[in-house]
This record gives sequence, C-alpha cells and structure tokens, in this order.
Amino acid sequence: MPCCSKVKGKKMGRQSKSKTITLKKAKRYVECTMYEKRRLDLSFKDLSTVPKCIRKLCDLDELDLSRNWITEVPDFIDCFTTLIVLDLHSNCLEELPVTICRLPRLLVLNLCNNRLTSLPKEFGQLNTLETLNLSINRLSALPASIIALKELRCISLCDNQFMRVPVCLSKFKKLEKVNLDRNPLFDRRREVKVTLAKNFYMVNLNHLCNDCQNKCQIEGRKMEEAESEDETESPTNPS
Repeated sequence: MPCCSKVKGKKMGRQSKSKTITLKKAKRYVECTMYEKRRLDLSFKDLSTVPKCIRKLCDLDELDLSRNWITEVPDFIDCFTTLIVLDLHSNCLEELPVTICRLPRLLVLNLCNNRLTSLPKEFGQLNTLETLNLSINRLSALPASIIALKELRCISLCDNQFMRVPVCLSKFKKLEKVNLDRNPLFDRRREVKVTLAKNFYMVNLNHLCNDCQNKCQIEGRKMEEAESEDETESPTNPS
C-alpha cells in the first residue's frame, strides 16, 4: 500500500522503495543559486523519510524536499536556523512538528499537496514568513497565532475545506494576494454557498478610493460579526 493516496500533482501507483541518501551523496545535491544561496535539492528522490545525515548541512539557505513520499517532518528541522526557503510540497504529510515553527529566518514555506488537517498552534512564531502555500490539503481552520505573521504578503489556501473566509486575512497589513479557490465557502446567515471570483486579491486600503474603502470596511465588520455569532452559537459542554 502506498503511504498516502495520490492527490493532484502526483501520479497514481505504488510507492517505490525509499532510497537511501548518504551525507556524501547529499553534498552532491547542494548547489549555489543565482543569488548565491546554498540550496539542497532532494526533490524526486523517492524518499519516505528525511535523511538524518542532512543535519550536518544545517547552514543551508534553501531546502527542497518536494515530490517525495515523506510522511513526517523530523524534529531536527529546527537545526536549519539559516533557512529562508523550505519546500515540502507533494508529499504525504498529515501533521507538522512544533519545531518547524522555530526557523527564525524563513521567508517562503511551501506545504502544498499534502494531507494536513491542522497547523501547530505555535505557527505564528514564523514571524518573518512572506509567502505561505497551503493549497491542496484538508484544512478547515487556521491557528489563532497565525495573525502574528506580520510580514505575510502571499497566502494560498485553495483546494481545502474552509467553510468561511478566515477573518485573520483582514488583519495582515502587508498581504497582497490570497487564493481561496475551490473551497466549500458557506454563508450561514443566508444558508447559501458563497462563490468567490476566480481571482481574489487583498489590497491596501490606502490604494482605494473613499467609496471602496468604506465598502471594504463594512464587509470586514460583517465578517467579524459573523465570526462572533458563530462563536456565540457554538454549544458549550455541560459542567
């Protein structure tokens, strides 16, 4: 049996035997990018686990582990303290360790095409993050701490299970682009599904005319009120 069912972007079929990557071999996959960054490319290597030997290459700027069969991110991921790009898309991840939130310089995190149902509550510790791709997972909510991502400019949440537009999206002052395509968005007040425009963007209010600013602020208040109503209507456990 394969380690996970195949989703968009991966071929159907049986998982091949996981390959062994030695430190000597891993060093061969280290390259220098055009921006003089040290990048380790272990994509398309039929890996089911992250090789422990790469801990000795912890001075990397970029780490690409995409398009493998990896089922978990190892706790030692936080040893890569200089990492600015981490690419884990198209694997078999169902959860993330808390240690992934301890990458103090991370700018880009790609978790697209996995099986994530939630993010660590400490996710907001990634406060340097500018680009976050969570597309093609099983997420229905974001952790409250995510509001601490003050530098976030781009977030993709398409092909998940969001029933509502996350209210936190209106709090990111530097956010430029959001993708919420193909989510089962639902407006409980009107009991109809909400269809978003094909391209959905967040913009700075200062770039809008007064009328558009007022409309955006009104819609923002409506979203917050709907969120408050949902929390009020949630049943409480009997004591």
